[in-house]
Amino acid sequence: MSIAHEETILIVDFGSQVTQLIARRVREAGVYSEIAPFNTAEEAFHRLKPMGIILSGSPAGVPEEGSPRAPEVIFESGLPILGICYGQQVMNHQLGGTVETGIDGEFGRAFLTVTKPCALFEGLWEVDDKHQVWMSHGDKVTNFAPGFEIVATSEGAPFAVIADESRKYYGTQFHPEVVHTPDGGKLIANFIHHVCGCAGDWTMAEYKAAKIADIREQVGDGKVICGLSGGVDSSVAAILIHEAIGDQLMCVFVDHGLLRLNEREQVETLFRDHYNIPLVVVDAEERFMAGLDGVSDPEKKRKFIGGEFIEVFDEEAARIGGADFLAQGTLYPDVIESVSFTGGPSVTIKSHHNVGGLPERMNMQLVEPLRELFKDEVRDLGRELGLNDQFVGRHPFPGPGLAIRIPGEVTKERCDILRKADAIYLEEIRNAGLYDAIWQAFAVLLPVKTVGVMGDSRTYDNVCGLRAVTSTDGMTADVYPFDASFLTRVSTRIVNEVKGINRVVYDYTSKPPGTIEWE
Repeated sequence: MSIAHEETILIVDFGSQVTQLIARRVREAGVYSEIAPFNTAEEAFHRLKPMGIILSGSPAGVPEEGSPRAPEVIFESGLPILGICYGQQVMNHQLGGTVETGIDGEFGRAFLTVTKPCALFEGLWEVDDKHQVWMSHGDKVTNFAPGFEIVATSEGAPFAVIADESRKYYGTQFHPEVVHTPDGGKLIANFIHHVCGCAGDWTMAEYKAAKIADIREQVGDGKVICGLSGGVDSSVAAILIHEAIGDQLMCVFVDHGLLRLNEREQVETLFRDHYNIPLVVVDAEERFMAGLDGVSDPEKKRKFIGGEFIEVFDEEAARIGGADFLAQGTLYPDVIESVSFTGGPSVTIKSHHNVGGLPERMNMQLVEPLRELFKDEVRDLGRELGLNDQFVGRHPFPGPGLAIRIPGEVTKERCDILRKADAIYLEEIRNAGLYDAIWQAFAVLLPVKTVGVMGDSRTYDNVCGLRAVTSTDGMTADVYPFDASFLTRVSTRIVNEVKGINRVVYDYTSKPPGTIEWE
């Protein structure tokens, strides 16, 4: 079940790596957006009843045999359409234009010149202006479809921006969704507001009210069991559900032995003392550690932890007299169906422990009130629900916990070592006033031992890796540039205070090519 929004924009995904950034730009303009793969976009079109459509980029080439196409219903709808890169090309192709392969492509920063006025440029760009944009294309339109005219050019793309004002069709060869196009967000906002006619008044207050009604309709008088991980997502989900249905909700917090230092106590205090939400705490450390014994493959770790969570929930549901629904803090980036340009699923980077449904034997339905939101939107919702910034602003913490911050085999001893190192690292970040400037920071215990010297004695102990990144939504991330004195201070404390670590390193990898977590 999903909220019916008065104003929506449908984004048709052709497999671009940055399609989610389009959704972010639309939401930043105050309008709700959803992404649908091109092969299911027709169903999404009928369900959402959008006010406009955006066609994404793609690694495919329009001239390639079997490359993806947009549903014809989109062009028959009479709605405004914005095609980005491949989206511009495929729109032209389907409407009668010509796209050719490998003709003087452009990659990276480029500069375009505005040649004619256009609704996309209203109040932003003037004729003869030059503006920086970000290009990434090897193909290009060589003959545009009837009704289109060129409104901006670049050295490598004569059709950098094209427009059919009568049908409200627009195409950009560049990518306005990325930060490397400085005015890109404003161009998308112009499309949303000036072309599609959206008021742009989608707010978290509206989402909260609508979602509470949605939860009540879905749940009725049924019972809901909510699994808490200690992170922001599941906590916000639980508080929202409790506001909707009160004591029909029972929260279950599983202490699987993979938590941060003092995590269990913090969760108990928040839910029992501040919100008076029924909470069951399950001490499951022994069973999780037993199940992880000898397991080193990261996907097997995730699969086991997710499956064991379900087992625990099943047992607790039976213990409290049964439940009709299981609530989870699943977010939009976790559930967007990423597709390859051939129409099949793209390669799995890593599984999410809370995505993929429930075993049929549980006979429970899922309640996932956050599955339409990005991470920073969840924080906004948390503030709307009255959570204080100290809790809402906590760094993300993965459901599988420390298990994916310990490459290789997970043991209680290794978890205890990592817990202490991680706590020191975060304490120093807070002391330096840097916590809120960082999206996520954590320690990793590497499956490597090195020789050291401590007190004239030889040591042979573990290596601790430190990670800190800045990001908006976790989709891309840059390394946080600590100064040398900070890293030296943290390293000294960890080596001196945590028995079992004799060397500390800092991870300088951005996302991409790396992921934020190590596993």
